[in-house]
Amino acid sequence: MAEIITEDEIDFERYEKETDHKQKVKPAALWVEELIARIKSPVIQPRAVMPWRKTHQLVQFRPGEVTVWGGANGQGKSLVTGQIALSLCAQGEKVCIASFEMKPMKTLERMGRQWSGENPDHPAFRGHQEAQNRMIDLYEQFRDWTNGRLWLYDQQGTVSATQVCAVVRYCAKERGITHFFVDSLMKCVAEEDDYNGQKRIVDELTAIARDYGIHIHLVHHIKKPANEDHKPTKYDYKGSGSVTDQVDNVISVWRNKIKEKARDDGKQVSDGEPDALLICDKQRHGEWEGKIGLWFHKDSMQYLGVCGEDPLSLYLHPED
Repeated sequence: MAEIITEDEIDFERYEKETDHKQKVKPAALWVEELIARIKSPVIQPRAVMPWRKTHQLVQFRPGEVTVWGGANGQGKSLVTGQIALSLCAQGEKVCIASFEMKPMKTLERMGRQWSGENPDHPAFRGHQEAQNRMIDLYEQFRDWTNGRLWLYDQQGTVSATQVCAVVRYCAKERGITHFFVDSLMKCVAEEDDYNGQKRIVDELTAIARDYGIHIHLVHHIKKPANEDHKPTKYDYKGSGSVTDQVDNVISVWRNKIKEKARDDGKQVSDGEPDALLICDKQRHGEWEGKIGLWFHKDSMQYLGVCGEDPLSLYLHPED
């Protein structure tokens, strides 16, 4: 099952320290040798991508980078990143989630629903032993599938920046984690207006991603929009502008609440209009920036790339 990482097993004093600078001073010939080796035997790096096929040529999550995921409260940031985390696991990546706003059980409850494509609370599973047994079997498969793929750090509330960085270093070095999700930045600094604190932790996370060759996903909040139709840009993020300046990729989540309200009011809505948008506002080492439309599937809590399609099989590589 998904493994829980607790404070007790981490030597914080060891992992809060920077790598010895002597180890970083190396002769240029070492890198030239690596360049020669690449020429002799070109290596095609595997691409870590989002679960939606239409995004595969647009956005990739490269080792050594940091992606900021932003959005206002209730816009679906954690749902989107949870679905992406499952897809990364299916691609052979080792993923750890540190959610300081949600207990591991709640995180796994939502991810289990996304993974299975089923809602265990649906009336169809109540009082029907055969259906209930099928759901139990699905979740037993989910438990086994997460082994060696998914870890969660069990800590809620505000944490220090040095503690967060220590956990990321520990996971990269001791657990071989390749994708680490921090949810959220505002839980890692003492005050919302502590701009220097925000700058320091983001600077440290970018250094860790680079030094350990992992990808760090950092969830952040945006300022309260003027209206629900406002689609965020990187200039709407709370706090210091250095947050989006320092990271490699900026992706915002926008939920179409106007469409939701119209549907709830019994009005006819267009299925051609997406339920949510992913807005890529920055991709330092990629060529594409723009908007990606998604449609929400309520029972599975998945976002789908095409309106009306079945829930994705998140336990498979997205290109299978």
